[in-house]
Amino acid sequence: MERVVDAVILAGGAARRMGGADKPGLEVGGATLLERVAAAVPPGGRTIVVGPERDRPHAHYVREDPPGGGPVPALRAGLAEVAAPWFALLAGDLPFLDGARPAQLRAAARSGSGAVLVDADGREQWLLGVWDTAAVRAAVAGYTGASLRGLLGPLDPVRVPAAAGDPSVIDCDTPDDLDRARRRWAGRP
Repeated sequence: MERVVDAVILAGGAARRMGGADKPGLEVGGATLLERVAAAVPPGGRTIVVGPERDRPHAHYVREDPPGGGPVPALRAGLAEVAAPWFALLAGDLPFLDGARPAQLRAAARSGSGAVLVDADGREQWLLGVWDTAAVRAAVAGYTGASLRGLLGPLDPVRVPAAAGDPSVIDCDTPDDLDRARRRWAGRP
């Protein structure tokens, strides 16, 4: 089985619920959210960040057209840079993601179209999955919708359940989310 060698990290949203802050650049535990996600990408792969270019992490940066156009245009922009047969699709605001999760999702995908993490409430986390590059390219070619669920759901990915309390599904959409992540990172309730 091939390893996940490429990753597309979506990190160019407007962060409206975060008050328009540079969400991927916010720090948790001494590193930015984007650095934490990039650190979870399996070694040897290409990391493609869809969002404004930064000094760190080291990655290939691209922008969707127009910038801030949403997750489907961002995926298209990142996917154009993927060279590997499989890629991880990741949100840029997952402070507790580690390298074991993309590897687990790739193993779950086996020879299908992909695998997506499902949170403890039964919701697919479309920005926490591993996908067959050719299958997603074929799906996106004719897709006119705006939702990742509408694009990726019909590919019938393997749904990988996360245990209750699994920190890898924690994202930082609001200032309260960010505060909770910082406290958790510091070992405080």
